[in-house]
Amino acid sequence: MQTQTTPITAVIFDFGGVLIEWDPRNLYRRYFDDSEAMEQFLEEIDFMGWNAHQDKGRPFAEGAAELVAKFPQHETLIRAYQYHWEESIGEPITGVIEIMKRVKQAGWPLYGLSNWSMETFPITRRKHAFFDLLDDYLLSGQVNLVKPDPAIFQRMLEKIGRKPAECVFIDDNPANVAASRALGIVTIHYQSPEQLETELQQLGIL
Repeated sequence: MQTQTTPITAVIFDFGGVLIEWDPRNLYRRYFDDSEAMEQFLEEIDFMGWNAHQDKGRPFAEGAAELVAKFPQHETLIRAYQYHWEESIGEPITGVIEIMKRVKQAGWPLYGLSNWSMETFPITRRKHAFFDLLDDYLLSGQVNLVKPDPAIFQRMLEKIGRKPAECVFIDDNPANVAASRALGIVTIHYQSPEQLETELQQLGIL
C-alpha cells in the first residue's frame, strides 16, 4: 500500500471476490468428478479470457456460439455456463459487507468498479441489498472496457469526479491492483476482511 499524502474522499470496491463470491467452479463441479479434469477444461477453453469478452459487452449467446464452434466437443459444458451462470455466484462476503456498512456510517462515499456483464448483473443486483450502500458504480459492460485496462479506471474517476490519489480502490486481482496503483490510486489488494479492516484503519478510514 502506498504512503498517503493527498486526502482521501472516496472508497471504491470491486464486486466479484471482494463483495460476493464468484467462481465458475461453483457451477462446473457438478459436471466433473475429477477436479483436475475440470481445471484442464477451463484452461483448454481459456474460460477467463473468453468470459472477459462477455464482461466487455459481448452477448452471452454470441460468446457461447463462438466457443462451441471452436470446441464442439465441449458444447454441453459451454452452454451450461450460458444458461446457468448464476450458479457461479456464491454468497456475499459478510465480513466485507460489515466493513462497507461501517465505512458508509462514517460518512465516506462508496463506489463500485467491476468487470461484469450488463446482461447478467441486474439479476444479481436485485438479489442483494448491500449494493444499495453504493453511491454509484461502473461496470465493464457499460463502457466496453475491462480491468486492468487503465481506460476503465479513468472512466471511473471521471464518473465520480475524483483525482486518483483521492480514491481508495479495493480489488482481489493482482493485475487490477497493479494497474490501479500505476495510475496513482491508493490501492488495497484484498485478501481477507481482517486484512482489509487493518489497511483501512491505517488509512484513517476506519
